[in-house]
Amino acid sequence: MRSKQGVYLVLNAGSSSLKFSVFRAAANVVELEALVSGQISGIGSSARFQAKSADRRPLGEHRWDDKESACRDTLLQYVLDWVNGTLIGDEIVAVGHRIVHGGLSLGKPMRVTPTLLDELDRLVPLAPLHQPHNLAPIRILAQKFPELAQVACFDTAFHSTQPAIARSYALPRALTDEGICSYGFHGLSYDYVTSRLMERQPELAHGRIVICHLGNGSSLCAVKDGRSMDTSMGFSALNGVPMGTRSGSIDPGVILYLMREKKMGYAELEDLLYRKSGLLGVSGISNDMKVLQDSEDPAARAAVELFCHRVAREVAAMATSMGGLDALVFTAGIGENSPEIRALIAERLAWLGVSVDSGANRTNAFEISAADVRVPVFVVPTNEEKMIARYTITVLGESMASA
Repeated sequence: MRSKQGVYLVLNAGSSSLKFSVFRAAANVVELEALVSGQISGIGSSARFQAKSADRRPLGEHRWDDKESACRDTLLQYVLDWVNGTLIGDEIVAVGHRIVHGGLSLGKPMRVTPTLLDELDRLVPLAPLHQPHNLAPIRILAQKFPELAQVACFDTAFHSTQPAIARSYALPRALTDEGICSYGFHGLSYDYVTSRLMERQPELAHGRIVICHLGNGSSLCAVKDGRSMDTSMGFSALNGVPMGTRSGSIDPGVILYLMREKKMGYAELEDLLYRKSGLLGVSGISNDMKVLQDSEDPAARAAVELFCHRVAREVAAMATSMGGLDALVFTAGIGENSPEIRALIAERLAWLGVSVDSGANRTNAFEISAADVRVPVFVVPTNEEKMIARYTITVLGESMASA
């Protein structure tokens, strides 16, 4: 019988879903072996488990009734049992978690302790729709398996290098001191994409790069010398470009108007801005970019055009924060898979020296720049789960070294 090998479980818990991936460490922390991944969707209503292998073969499926679908303890235990039953001979040695908010003080991944959990609890008001769900599986695992190592990886941490001027709003200083400022999100994605780009294009290590993370949730990040200098999301995940169902940036006066004239309260405004706006709100059809691109409805086209206009405008803003632009990168669901969206954005940035080659763009090639352009354009697939696994191994290694 072969001895058990250690594997690392990555969890990304949301309000209605629990995504998971399992990795095995290789010769170095960069080259991790992906084993399986999956998710439980429909938590709270009709939960459904689906899993696949690293080469995307279906491996498992399960459904729960409405009563069981609300029990996160039961659902998480199913994932653990499935992983242990599927990867026979392997043992989960640590769990890495995606945590949306690390505030201003948590600028790097950390091993979970009761003190850290208390600190993350205090940040719940800054991310009430995400943070409680991120923390729930940590508590469940700590209670069931107190010896199991857990590492918290923060989506805000990558942006901790930004200068104060990029993080500040023009509000009274007392409010800024209370933490009302720009935090930025999608940091784990930007961290991974930056590392991958540097591996393949080391000459850009000190360059000025704008990364466009475009998906159902979208944002942009200005990266200089490999460090975040500015980003389009701010105090919340509502800011910046329009998203699937989120509004992106709007005049704050609109909120005041809706409160005064439409008598909207907090719950109605939250529902409007997070769930009924963005691509869905503009088109009245769908929050799915592919559906809108395939539609002949003028409202669908209007949503696509608005999205591209706002992304291009944000690219210029990010370039301003760095004093120039040396490369443009597309990532995430839309950014990696939609040649039309990339082309429409590039057309609006021609004045900056951006242009794409239609053939390379059509095939989602790594570099899609047209010949002899001033600003090269790349498509770099993101992998937040692998980034979390890397950090988990690194943090635990540091913990053992200092013990």
